[in-house]
Amino acid sequence: VLFLSRHGEKGYEKTAPYVHYRAHIYAAKSLGVTRIVAWTGPGAISRKVRPGDLVLPDDLLDFTRNRPSTFYEGKGIGFIRQYPVFCERLREVIRSAAKRSEGGERLHAGGTYACTEGPRLETPAEIRFLARAGADLVGMTLCPEAFLARELEICYAPVAYVTNYAEGVRRMPYRRGALFEGMLPPREAAAVEAAKNAIPGIAIAAARAVAGEERDCPCA
Repeated sequence: VLFLSRHGEKGYEKTAPYVHYRAHIYAAKSLGVTRIVAWTGPGAISRKVRPGDLVLPDDLLDFTRNRPSTFYEGKGIGFIRQYPVFCERLREVIRSAAKRSEGGERLHAGGTYACTEGPRLETPAEIRFLARAGADLVGMTLCPEAFLARELEICYAPVAYVTNYAEGVRRMPYRRGALFEGMLPPREAAAVEAAKNAIPGIAIAAARAVAGEERDCPCA
């Protein structure tokens, strides 16, 4: 099992638009990785989810703009189906592990994740647009990571811990100097931390569940 921190080794050194997604996925492939459990901390668009919930997205909307998004640059056709968007077998074992974890009752086994460029948060109009497009969550990290993994034949599935409300979902006062500047109610911060801390155990349990198992999925 290998661990890679997208944003930096010692802290949040690279914000989402500047993460070296291609380098990370290529390094994983070079090291023999066949499956990736990705974690992400999106905001809630759907009123069915709230900060501190765990969500296992099953679809993506890509609104990134400036990120190198393929290994086929200057090469052949590169037409690869994006369904299922995430590895169904990996999602299955993650779901089982998450249901057994503490706080598993706040687990949503599906949802559409809209990935924006960042690092700024979205405007209320952008969130209304994303909601009408079918997004349940909005974040900045799964694209192009998921597509790059598919290109290199790596199974990929994310676990999202909801970190805040998206702009306009609830009327939230501005808070100077706070993370998300008031989009996370202080009373829900502990639930967010607990959800985040549950993810390593979920990922390890999922890895154990598929250890030695022959892959028989479109990803492979």
